Amino acid sequence: MNISTEPNERPEVIELWPAGAPGALGTGDAHQPSLEVYLPDAKKFCGAAMVICPGGGYGGLAGHEGRDYALFLNQQGMAAFVLKYRLGSSNYRHPVMLQDAARALRLVRAGATRWGVSPDRIGIMGSSAGGHLASSLITHFDAGHVGDSDPIERESSRPDFGVLCYAVLSMSDDVTHHGSRQNLLGEKPTPAQIQHLSAELNVTAQTPPCFIWHTWEDGGVKMENSMQFAAALRRNNVPFDLHIYAKGGHGIGLVSKWPFEHPHPWARDLVFWLAENGIIPAV
Repeated sequence: MNISTEPNERPEVIELWPAGAPGALGTGDAHQPSLEVYLPDAKKFCGAAMVICPGGGYGGLAGHEGRDYALFLNQQGMAAFVLKYRLGSSNYRHPVMLQDAARALRLVRAGATRWGVSPDRIGIMGSSAGGHLASSLITHFDAGHVGDSDPIERESSRPDFGVLCYAVLSMSDDVTHHGSRQNLLGEKPTPAQIQHLSAELNVTAQTPPCFIWHTWEDGGVKMENSMQFAAALRRNNVPFDLHIYAKGGHGIGLVSKWPFEHPHPWARDLVFWLAENGIIPAV
């Protein structure tokens, strides 16, 4: 599979709230969430889009889990929007991060005509803590705020599909990644917060289909996160692909030279899943 991580040009950057994000603690770059826009070659464009949430433990944003994914998806004919969301390292806590993710999904849907995107083929993708953010929107979306003066806020925040890469999905003590949980909820989260933000406890029949992958070797985030979430999808009759690969450490992203000389097979499997579900054309 041909994978390029070299952009042809600098992406357009769109602030989620040009007049200032609600609840902002300052005015600098860390306090203004935004989207980087990556559009595929017009001849390849199939109309599908993905909002991408990079990982980083809710304390940073890993570039190889953002831009690299966007360029790979461009090669499959998809538009990609990399989210810069607010972080615990800048003193933000839930629900600010989820607010940023929901706004990003609404913004892409509101701009469907502008970018040539199909409003019913917009997904969300995340790795590690970014996967937790993606799963939070997958399980806590809304239909839009009817009558809001901002037309973007009237749009649904429901993703049409989800892609979760070695994701932190549970906030429970025995499974969660504790650094991510602390950056998201503080040092002493309440039982109600843990329950609300454990994705496996909030799946319903309306949860969108998901592609989920993890590795047995992952020493950073336990694979039980993905397994428990998949089991919840199964209980609610929500379609999914679950891949547990033996090899690969945490945070390997799209292209890893360790322990692989070639791209990890999850990328190939994702393309197959996207095509099988009618999100991109069959290859």
